[in-house]
Amino acid sequence: MAVGWSRDGAVQDQIDATVESAVQLAKSRLPAGESRTHCEECEAAIPEARRKAMPGVRYCVSCQSELEKRLKADAPFNRRGSKDSQLK
Repeated sequence: MAVGWSRDGAVQDQIDATVESAVQLAKSRLPAGESRTHCEECEAAIPEARRKAMPGVRYCVSCQSELEKRLKADAPFNRRGSKDSQLK
């Protein structure tokens, strides 16, 4: 594939680096360590089943959902793109 002044395989290297970056970001957001018994945000009790299912959990389900919504809204751009944008 002709890609201008870049060397062969540079496009694939960029794709691999983007994927690796996304994986590292996801890993950094995983909870670790001892689970909390009460939510850091609202102080509601975190059920034992949730603590066992997700070691290192710090938030109740409600607060965790809100946190994930805010993180998603703060994303600088859409990495996925649509089929339409890929065809243009």
